[in-house]
Amino acid sequence: MRAQPKASHYINGRFVDDEQGAPLPVIYPATGETIATLHSATPNIVELAIEAARAAQPAWARLKPVERGRILRRAADILRARNAELARLETLDTGKAIQETLVADAPSAADCLEYLGGAVGSFNGSFIDLGGPFAYTRREALGVCVGIGAWNYPIQIAGWKSAPALAMGNAMVFKPSENTPLSALALAEIYSEAGLPDGLFNVVQGYGDVGAALVEHEVVAKVSVTGSVPTGKRVLALAGSKMKHATMELGGKSPIVVFDDADLENAIGGAMLGNFYSTGQVCSNGTRVFVQKGLHDRFVERLVERTKAIRIGDPLDPDTQMGPLINKVQHDKVLSYIDVGKQEGATLACGGGVPALQGFGGGFFVEPTVFTNVTDQMRIAREEIFGPVMSVLSFSDEEEVIERANDSEFGLAAGVFTRDLPRAHRVIGALQAGTCWINAYNLTPVEIPFGGYKQSGIGRENSLAALTHYSQEKAIYVETGDVASPY
Repeated sequence: MRAQPKASHYINGRFVDDEQGAPLPVIYPATGETIATLHSATPNIVELAIEAARAAQPAWARLKPVERGRILRRAADILRARNAELARLETLDTGKAIQETLVADAPSAADCLEYLGGAVGSFNGSFIDLGGPFAYTRREALGVCVGIGAWNYPIQIAGWKSAPALAMGNAMVFKPSENTPLSALALAEIYSEAGLPDGLFNVVQGYGDVGAALVEHEVVAKVSVTGSVPTGKRVLALAGSKMKHATMELGGKSPIVVFDDADLENAIGGAMLGNFYSTGQVCSNGTRVFVQKGLHDRFVERLVERTKAIRIGDPLDPDTQMGPLINKVQHDKVLSYIDVGKQEGATLACGGGVPALQGFGGGFFVEPTVFTNVTDQMRIAREEIFGPVMSVLSFSDEEEVIERANDSEFGLAAGVFTRDLPRAHRVIGALQAGTCWINAYNLTPVEIPFGGYKQSGIGRENSLAALTHYSQEKAIYVETGDVASPY
């Protein structure tokens, strides 16, 4: 199970290390064993990465957008060609089932590189006719950008942040989560193989202090974070104090609303995808499932039946449907929330325990868990758990469920299941969330923007919106006549 990379960091087109940095062990979540040991970036490593990005960026920005895009599309092809080995690496790093990492991780990063590499060539400014004089606008690169990743989708997030940054002519220094440092290094190598000039995508490892050093560096123009709300607030405060551009893709406690007329199997499938995929470690998960009273009992009965059939086990087994949580801290946190749910009076309909798996006694496994009879004020219905724990709540009518669904500090995502499409559009329009689905859940094609309202974030990932967030707009007024002056 060893997965030791060539070195801890990737700077200016090559692997580098500094053993003076704090040790950064990589734990395989399925067994608890150490599969690699890296080192956190020292101040010297941070400076080397920033300087490499600063030096490389101007010439990159001067290239035609289509030339930059060509390299991104070439990198996308390499990602797809190496998907099997990247999926195994991602499974070792995260513990996610390989049947997920084969379809949802490197392929998603490849889709992003391909789409934005093609789109940037026609992402232009505008022309404004002023009746003789005229004006035009330009979209220009910001400079050096910092990306800070999360541990649930490491290579996907690295792709989602680097693709728009590079497409627009920026350079990026990317810091993966200290829990999952491996696949960003693989992406950096692939960028170099695809022809990306040295210094434009650098990877530095480390804990929170390294992230803070990157964010506050005077050369950095923008920071993009995927993480928890508390982390986002700290980074945004630091970036704001330096007047830096910022994108925050944070957490949620999103609602899924299931009306009586919904297709039962589809609604249950959506709810399960919105709670159990990636062992529940997805920021957009719909962990508050509101089911209308006429369908509630049938929904719960069938949900429990399907949940009990989920296959938990060896993440490298293609038949495994659910792997472990990322680490012991998260394991203990999720189990503590399950205890809280019981103490608050919710009904544990299924799951809630630690499965006994031969050969994986040191792993961080938790059974997929369903609570019923959940009320809005329970902690399991208000706080982000980030594990396979679903809360099912009942409701009577449309007006009631909209008010209750919106009663949250979060606003990342929402879903509605109903055969009544006018009602579906009406309810989605009333829900306070940035990423929404009708009769589906947790599908995030790169062509549509992804991000949240309220505490769930600022800015958007993916789509043409991402190019906007990695550029700045310059307006130019052009006079075609004489200058009228009173002087």
